[in-house]
Formats: sequence, C-alpha cells, structure tokens
Amino acid sequence: MIISVSRRTDIPAFFGEWFIRRIKEGYFYSINPFNPKQIKGFSLEPEAVDAFVFWSKNPKPFIQYLDILNDRGYNYYFQFTLNDYPKIFEPYVPDITERIEIFLTLSEKIGAEKVIWRYDPIILSTITPVEYHLEKICQIAEKLSGHTKRLVISFLDFYTKVKTRLKKLKIYSGIDFFNILDKSKEKDLISLVKQLNKISLLYKFNIFTCSEKIDLSSEGIEHGSCIDGNLIKNIFNLKKEFNKDKNQRSECLCAESIDVGFYNTCKHQCIYCYANFSEKTICNNLKKHRIDSPCLINCGAENLKIIENNYNLGKTKKDTESKQLSMFD
Repeated sequence: MIISVSRRTDIPAFFGEWFIRRIKEGYFYSINPFNPKQIKGFSLEPEAVDAFVFWSKNPKPFIQYLDILNDRGYNYYFQFTLNDYPKIFEPYVPDITERIEIFLTLSEKIGAEKVIWRYDPIILSTITPVEYHLEKICQIAEKLSGHTKRLVISFLDFYTKVKTRLKKLKIYSGIDFFNILDKSKEKDLISLVKQLNKISLLYKFNIFTCSEKIDLSSEGIEHGSCIDGNLIKNIFNLKKEFNKDKNQRSECLCAESIDVGFYNTCKHQCIYCYANFSEKTICNNLKKHRIDSPCLINCGAENLKIIENNYNLGKTKKDTESKQLSMFD
C-alpha cells in the first residue's frame, strides 16, 4: 500500500506532529471527502506500507521527524513544490531563498533521487509571462543542481473555484490570466518547452508533466506520475507491481494510493489551489483538528461506521480487540 501525504493539504508543513502520532499509533482513518459519513481505517505499520509520498511547499517543520521514519524502516520520497511566484499568488509560502535551502538540506539528508522538484502549476499571466517562468526555473535549477533527478511541471487548471478567485483577483489587481494550452497561446507553449528542455540538459535532470493530455515528448518532456510505482520499485528495490489509480482523472498516471489528508486545511492559501474552497472553510476545519485524533480533522469519527478496516494489520488478536473497544464503544 502506498500512502499519499497528501494531495489534499500540506501535512509536512502544518500537521507533522499529528502524522508522527499516527505512525506511533500504527493506523489512521480516512474520511471520504465526498461523503463525510464514510470512513475507512488503514494500517501504518511498516509491513503494511510500501512507501509514503510526501507533498509539500515547506517540509522544514517535518525534517526533525525523518529519523523516526528511518528507524522504523519506512520508504518515502518527497514531491517538493518550489515555485517563485509573487506573494499575491502564494501569500503564505516562505521566501524562495529559504525554501531552496530547505530543499538542499532535505536532499543531502535523504538523497537527490528522493526529492522531486515540482514547478507546479505554471501560471501564464500579465505579470508571469513565459520569460518570467524561464528566468525563475533557470535560477532555481542552478541552485538545485545535483540535488534532484527530476522536475515535474503542470499547467494551471481553470477549475470553477479557481476561476472565481482569479476573477476576483483581476478586479482587485488588474492581472489577466491565460490558458497556455489554448490554441492562441501555442507559440508561448512551444517557446517554454523548448527552453525547459535546454535547461534540463544543462543541469542534468529529467522533466515530466503531471496529469496533462498534451504530448510534449518531441521536446524531451514525458508524461509522468507523481505517485510513481516504477520509481518506488527502483529506489527501494521492491519486487511488486502497482496498479494505476482509477480514482484519479484519466490523465493522471499515478499508482493506487491512500490519502491521509483533508481538503480545506492548507494554510498556504495559494490562489490557484484546487484543494481549498475559501478562507472561512479552512478556518472552520482547522478548529476541528485534534493532535490525538485518528483523522486529520476530527469529525466525530468514533461515532461513524467504519466501512473498511485494515488498521489492525500486524496486531495480535488481543491488541485489536482492545483498540476496537477504546474507539468504537
């Protein structure tokens, strides 16, 4: 089983202590984001976990816990999003200089193949044209040289909630946003990917797209998967196959995983984020966070029906019965 930590929020930045408590307890509950009354229990015992895939814009608070994972024999790697956007796009993300230092520290601690650089999403706007991205990516790539093996890119998805935020931002700031995948922007796209290929050759890393239909292989950019079964097999010497995750959109090539996160909990509040609805919703959810809860957000899980439960993997019958009594009675 692969555990995603997490597509839905930045656990390394904001919920590291909670996650390590789950590691020590050996299980967690996952609430269905589309039906909060459905909950599943999953084991976090080392023998049940093939790998953790961490997603973060700022894993600095979590680095202190990595030795706990190492001592218990867990496999893991990081998807580290490292953009350099104006604060109006990413209001609560630390300065790029600080985040580059964090990236280098993490890479030196766990290895360059286990820290994947995400420049995600690429936002084309009146203040972030193609030239802006090429300059920033080149600057970051120079600093990260030798500390990562791959770069993952994606282009801004204009989801309904994202479009609503962008419209409000345009009224406030006058910034226009464009879809680089539109036919009218084909010249911008070609210019971008050709230069990206040159940068990757110069600094010796591979580039992959994330959940994109467009084929850029002619420019040396392949379709990729963020939860990459082949990468997990290779870097951790696993002899097993991982199926494609059928619960993700068709363009997503990720392997099956279980996500520990909860939408509307990330305090970065990036303007382009698909995982947050509103600041008010985030605040309301964070009030429900309990450091000792088996769920990231305590939704009265002890009163909900467990529709699937494998959290007792590796436990004795006596251990399992004891834990069930304390949680469900």
